[in-house]
Amino acid sequence: MVPAYIPSPAQNGFYIGPLFVHAYGLAYVFAVAAAILITRRRWAAEGGDPNLPGELAIWAFPAGLIGGRIYFLITTPSQVPAHWWGPFAIWKGGLGIWGGVAGGVAVGLWAISRRVSRPDILRFMDATAPGLLVAQAIGRIGNYFNQELFGGPSTLPWALKIDPAHRPPGYLGYATFQPTFLYEIVWNLSLAAFLVWLGHHRRIRPPGLFALYVAGYSAFRVFEETLRIDYSNHILGMRLNFWIASLLCLAGLAWFVRIQRRPERRT
Repeated sequence: MVPAYIPSPAQNGFYIGPLFVHAYGLAYVFAVAAAILITRRRWAAEGGDPNLPGELAIWAFPAGLIGGRIYFLITTPSQVPAHWWGPFAIWKGGLGIWGGVAGGVAVGLWAISRRVSRPDILRFMDATAPGLLVAQAIGRIGNYFNQELFGGPSTLPWALKIDPAHRPPGYLGYATFQPTFLYEIVWNLSLAAFLVWLGHHRRIRPPGLFALYVAGYSAFRVFEETLRIDYSNHILGMRLNFWIASLLCLAGLAWFVRIQRRPERRT
């Protein structure tokens, strides 16, 4: 054991009477609330209806949960509990962020297209980007309580202590690991702050900030996937999400450049 380390929680939730509340699910509740509040404030500052983010969340949040779980079931079926309720147990294996964002954004865009014009849709996408990053950072706290999504063995002072029951095969002799969940929290919050700053200090055509959100988050995941040791399908020796993150990072950057270079439409 290293002299200093981050301890893991003794359990991944708490009881309220006979009901066990999973910290993972509670983290997602706070994550959605934070995304709504941040987007509400940013959208109101743009002159939009402050109630719109909450109304869209009614559609986008369930779609994100479904999309995230479907992505996980497709990409890592061996990690799903072998019970009839296994596909629905999001606290066992969790959600795939790519499927969650894709599902939530797709349904959210469908819902908002019935309410506002296309230029306002693009501006709203930029308003949501920092809030999505903050939500993803809060969601990672749930992974901390579940003792999952950590990196390789580490003796750094901020290494994460993992109980033997949660260590992957081949790593039972190690006690402390890279806290990749913590790295992602710091990155997401930093990127959210940068996007807010950029939007206030530079003229960014919408949805340029959203494109940078896609590129920036994916860029970090490229790095993170080289550290993680939890189960994953591999392609050409690299984790599946490494390749997906790489493609999305390049796509996000290309999208941003295209948005900023396109001629302005005259009104």
